[in-house]
Amino acid sequence: MSCDSVVVLDFETSGMSPDYGDRAIEIGAVRVSGGVITDEFQCLMNPGFRVNGFIEDFTGIDNEMLAEAPSCEKVMADFHQFLGDDNLVAHNASFDKRFLDAEFRRIHKSYDGRFACSMLLARRIYQDAPNHKLGTLVNYRNIQHEGVFHRALADAQMTAKLWLAMIEDMGEQYQCWDLPFSMLEKINKTPKKSVAKLLMSHGS
Repeated sequence: MSCDSVVVLDFETSGMSPDYGDRAIEIGAVRVSGGVITDEFQCLMNPGFRVNGFIEDFTGIDNEMLAEAPSCEKVMADFHQFLGDDNLVAHNASFDKRFLDAEFRRIHKSYDGRFACSMLLARRIYQDAPNHKLGTLVNYRNIQHEGVFHRALADAQMTAKLWLAMIEDMGEQYQCWDLPFSMLEKINKTPKKSVAKLLMSHGS
């Protein structure tokens, strides 16, 4: 199993895109090192405006909770310290990366790590799964969970467990026991039909 340290990230947000003024309202993250979860970070954050009823119902995060939360700027500054130089993983990473980049720009921060997507990896490793939503994949792989989704830390924890399961499964099937992050990035960009050949050549 890869010993690369990664931070697995999930945002709950006020909407679909920071390009339309949407903000993060909760961040959850876990650090995975040596094949286990070693640390976690979670905080609600006040975006400075009220979120709509759909978001309240979808996430379970209401406006009263957000009114008492620290500002996005304060939380993201703390998360920047937590992240350090680690690479990042998220499920549907393009979504979380957009919000991470937007929130960091607001506080004039950047990061050196690279981003990988557990959903893209799952599409290549679990090609027979009914779909590649996080909840579906957790059940498909028989990963233990408490049935809590759409809260940031719970989703980050489930994504981390899924990530580790995929790494384990690739190791067992293709004898690839030490996959660096760069290889996982490469798999994400490889056509589905070519993934087995790539992993067999790496494991041989």
